[in-house]
Amino acid sequence: MNFQKRAKEVMDVEIAGLEKVRDSINGNFSIAIEWILATLKNGGKVIVSGVGKNFHIGQKMAATFTSTGTPAVLLHPIEAMHGDFGIVGDKDIVLALSYSGASDELLAILPAFKRRGVKIISMTGDATSPLGQQSDLVLPITVDKEACPFGMAPTASTTVTLALGDALAIVLLEARGFKKEDYAKLHPGGAIGRTLLLKVSDVMRTSDRLAKVPSGSKVKEAVLAMTGARAGCVAVVDGSDRLLGIFTDGDLRRHLIETPDITEVSIDSVMTRKPITLRPDQLAVDILKIYEEKNIDDLVVVDAGNVVVGAVDIQDLPKLKIL
Repeated sequence: MNFQKRAKEVMDVEIAGLEKVRDSINGNFSIAIEWILATLKNGGKVIVSGVGKNFHIGQKMAATFTSTGTPAVLLHPIEAMHGDFGIVGDKDIVLALSYSGASDELLAILPAFKRRGVKIISMTGDATSPLGQQSDLVLPITVDKEACPFGMAPTASTTVTLALGDALAIVLLEARGFKKEDYAKLHPGGAIGRTLLLKVSDVMRTSDRLAKVPSGSKVKEAVLAMTGARAGCVAVVDGSDRLLGIFTDGDLRRHLIETPDITEVSIDSVMTRKPITLRPDQLAVDILKIYEEKNIDDLVVVDAGNVVVGAVDIQDLPKLKIL
């Protein structure tokens, strides 16, 4: 067997399935979005349920919904019959997964959903199946064949189910006006959350870790200030601590070639005037963007009056896990 060729054939089958389901998306998809939006507005949630491989697909689906602002829970049909049905509320909506539409365990809990008065949206390959007939709405996930040579192991069918679930989640995200900041609030322990929730004021250097010298100082005084603060730059300020310029250790190295006695030169003659600055209330993601776009390592933080209040050094960011 040519393993690489066979792997590509498997993926071709799944791609064909995805294309077919994509082309079959119709008005029912829009209705499903409207129903779920109404459910969320009324304080309800999405109940995702399925058995076998679809239970695992449903687990990922529910997790994606929840992480993108659509509250969802996974309900195993068998466990539902033994007490877990208690998670279902009158304001909820059900997303039932079964390619055949004939899974006994899933069909067994449909009457309980109906007694609760919740709508059932099914994702099935057969709209005429028992599941399709008992659903309020059907989202078709029909594929021509599975990638399994026996046509038995769920492969293409579970791939399209997952993809259609992703489509629901992302369309809902955009329809609800869900922002990147909202996403970060749901991931406070991850790198995305740290980057988007942390502000410049949370990561900037202050007090003895902030290097600054008054205008008129010699370069050697600026170097001593940087050394004492273990910083890569020094802010040059006026008598009111307003920023006049910035001098970095990179500037020092560059000027040493042309001016051997650089340490005795006035800092004002070699500093960079009108440098790029940050505000304390900016998000940490802004720091990364500026570093990437401007290829600089040090930024001074100023308030609305251009008074120096801190500095951000790129060497600090890995420790804060936002780089």
